[in-house]
Amino acid sequence: MTAQLDAEAGAPADTPPAAPGPSVRWPVFITSFAGVCLVTLWAVVAPTNAEKVIGELVSRVGTGFGWFYVALATVVVGFVVFLGASRYGNIRLGPDHARPEFSTFAWASMLFAAGIGTDVMFYSVIEPVSHYTAPPVGEPGTVDAARDATVWTLFHYGVTGWAMYALMGLALGYFSYRKNLPLAVRSALHPVFGKRIDGPLGHAVDTAAVLGTIFGVATSLGIGVVFLNVGLNVIFGVPVGTGAQAALAILAVTVAAVSATTGVDKGIRFLSQLNVLLALALAGWVLVTGKTSFLLNAVVMNVGDFVRSFPAKTLETFAFTDTQDWMQLWTLFFWAWWVAWASFVGQFLARISRGRTIRQFVLGTMVIPFSYIVMWISIFGNAAIDKVRSGDDAFAESAVDFTGVGFYDLLQDYPLASAVVFVAFLVGLLFYITSADSAALVMGNLCSELHDVQQDCAAWLRISWASVTGLLTVAMLAVGGILALQYATIIMGLPFAFVLVLVMWGLFRSLREEGRKVDGVRGMAPLLSARTGSGADNRKAWKARLARTINFVDDQAAAAYLGATVRPALTEVAEELTSMGVPATVTAGGATGSDELPWVELATEAAEEEHFVYRVVVRRSPVPTYGGRMIGNRDQYARLEVHLVDGGQDYDVMGYTAEQVIHDCLDQYERHLAYLRPV
Repeated sequence: MTAQLDAEAGAPADTPPAAPGPSVRWPVFITSFAGVCLVTLWAVVAPTNAEKVIGELVSRVGTGFGWFYVALATVVVGFVVFLGASRYGNIRLGPDHARPEFSTFAWASMLFAAGIGTDVMFYSVIEPVSHYTAPPVGEPGTVDAARDATVWTLFHYGVTGWAMYALMGLALGYFSYRKNLPLAVRSALHPVFGKRIDGPLGHAVDTAAVLGTIFGVATSLGIGVVFLNVGLNVIFGVPVGTGAQAALAILAVTVAAVSATTGVDKGIRFLSQLNVLLALALAGWVLVTGKTSFLLNAVVMNVGDFVRSFPAKTLETFAFTDTQDWMQLWTLFFWAWWVAWASFVGQFLARISRGRTIRQFVLGTMVIPFSYIVMWISIFGNAAIDKVRSGDDAFAESAVDFTGVGFYDLLQDYPLASAVVFVAFLVGLLFYITSADSAALVMGNLCSELHDVQQDCAAWLRISWASVTGLLTVAMLAVGGILALQYATIIMGLPFAFVLVLVMWGLFRSLREEGRKVDGVRGMAPLLSARTGSGADNRKAWKARLARTINFVDDQAAAAYLGATVRPALTEVAEELTSMGVPATVTAGGATGSDELPWVELATEAAEEEHFVYRVVVRRSPVPTYGGRMIGNRDQYARLEVHLVDGGQDYDVMGYTAEQVIHDCLDQYERHLAYLRPV
């Protein structure tokens, strides 16, 4: 449990060496890899049978578990919003003294980029026009149908899906950075199942995550393959078919392999960031050169309609209407798709959000990516509906074709059409490549044991997953096109949907226990043993306290005091605890004049979740100012700051007597025991 403190204070000289390299969780890898290979082989050898069975299974899932998908999506939204708005919102994804690694602007930019993909381009025309020409209820082709069509698309791409991403990002970040557990889905279930997550149960959870992820990724890549194939046909006349689509799949595998073996990830990240700018430029071109006033009015109207209708749509199951096919094709597919991608995007969100509070995390992930979704879908969706309403029947037919040809047809109406279509193809291609590369990495990580949150899986594992994903994508497209991929996602996302329920329960239990700890500390009577002097002469004691308060020492003096007073005091406590049956040790590390400043730590040796750690760390801090001038003759001074398992406690023990250090340590130990006491 002290690794959290080590990350902030620098790795101590006498601690164990750096974490070993990543290792493969063989039960997870073999089970999931074999399962995907079997499905791929089945689709290749018996495509007709595969199409029939998948169709029957999705019908059963839709009939038997459609309500579950709808209810789960709503509960996740409510749960995530509750965490952000509640008192738990102040808890950080990391120790209390952790601060964000990235600036707010950089973090927001990465969240913004996470909301973009080829599939958004694909559905931004297909779905609004589909709902306009064939709504789930009501008359097609009406003004009401036009207003609701884009809102349904925003609903399927909106805050519900990002709440699922936020849930997994919160769980992974919280248990990894704050509880020092591996960056794995199973860690979120530790409060529910305890150490059993290290056995078959944990393997089953991670396997469900991998299987759900790969089918969700295969769906996105399948959409990308078809969309790009159509783009090649429009620009260069390349035939639309399995050959070109297989070539695009091979391209994705090749890029992932090159990235894994040559370390060009930074170059790919640069391309991804450049692609965001190109996507924004593309949407801006349509807005500025098209019906600008109409589109801006439509955006505002869509947001209002979305907010107004969200409570009804989020629990809509059409119980009295025969819309089973519509639900399977749209709402159930999207909810299963979001579930399948939750582990994937959750890992990314967790990695970039260390040090953020839960409230900051929820607000950012629920608002920033959705702002892009609103902009893109409202512009392209309303432009497409307006084109249909103007009487273009040919476009209406192409727009609902599940190849994405309608998107390219829409761009033909704007100035510099050939260049704009090429830019759209380039944007889709770069999104496709970066998504394939990232997906291979994440799936490799999901079936690896990573000993550090910054580690990644072995290169061969990454290449293996890229290859099998490419094969699965092509095989499923051969079975039934994008529709087969959608249906497979609904089926394979179901097991992980149940895992999400357990993730919510585990996260809530852990946060509730942390709340108990805070309440226990606040409920105890103020303990001032370490703040006051010892002995009978209290007048001298308060003067001594004031003297140490304004005594701003340097690193050398603080380190000397740490060794001469603090370490012997903690050694006494450790010896007494050990004699009473609570094994405890005192260790030290660091050195003055280096980035790794000195520290001394007392730690008990109990079950992992019951460790007590009292660490005193030399910290540099700006000298306080009074009346516009500094107190003392330097701009920085050294503090002896107390750190516990959950982070720095923001008070300084420099100048405490040995007895005061002992009492302060015991104060914290009593609070620790109060936290562990059963309720």
